Amino acid sequence: MKRVFSILAIVITAFLLAYAFYEAMWVAPMERTMGDVQRIFYYHVPSAWTAFLLFFVNLIASVTYLIRGNAKADAIAVVSAEAGVVFCTVVLVTGPIWARPVWGIWWTWDIRLTTTLVLWLIYVSYLVLRRFSESSQTPKLAAVLAIFGALDVPLVYFSIWFFRTQHPQPVIGGGGSIDPRMLHVLLLNWLAFSCFAFLLGWVRYRLEMLRRAVEETEALESLLDSGSAVQISKAKISLSRGAQ
Repeated sequence: MKRVFSILAIVITAFLLAYAFYEAMWVAPMERTMGDVQRIFYYHVPSAWTAFLLFFVNLIASVTYLIRGNAKADAIAVVSAEAGVVFCTVVLVTGPIWARPVWGIWWTWDIRLTTTLVLWLIYVSYLVLRRFSESSQTPKLAAVLAIFGALDVPLVYFSIWFFRTQHPQPVIGGGGSIDPRMLHVLLLNWLAFSCFAFLLGWVRYRLEMLRRAVEETEALESLLDSGSAVQISKAKISLSRGAQ
């Protein structure tokens, strides 16, 4: 059953990604002022939304772990942070590629750009902490850091609403407008990216739980081996004393 689900999930995700690419490149109308370079919009924005969604999952999982100490919640937190960093990296890469022909500069310390970079750095720090710290308190410290990082998400999203930035004003909500055909393609790409993020997270979650199970088994075997060694040593001491 799991194998059938895996195959079906891969097929559906691959189809959605391919169909969304076709819609973004050839079906969506060309933007009047920016031309075809605007089509990166269909990857830049859905990547940001997907990253925000993953960081929200990370927030919920981190809070759950702090309250209940649930190992599965901790694993979900790690997995969602990893996937979130991947999509946030896509945002930071596609942004300058889009900005160069439109703004005439690769990077400017715009409020949204800066807060997005800070968000990425926080979650990279989270992953570095999880990877290299061996303290028993690491999961709790990481959970607190994740909660702190999640506070930056609303700031990134609403920055263009409340600050004067180089980014254009929102096209969805806030009085903005977007061609219905563009909106359709945008949401289609977000659906495809969300499915891909779910598939990536699901596979990574299974690997994470397997890794933890292996580590627990190895630790248990080590304890058993240590116990056996102690018992053998005691037996040898007893035999030597009896021989005397």
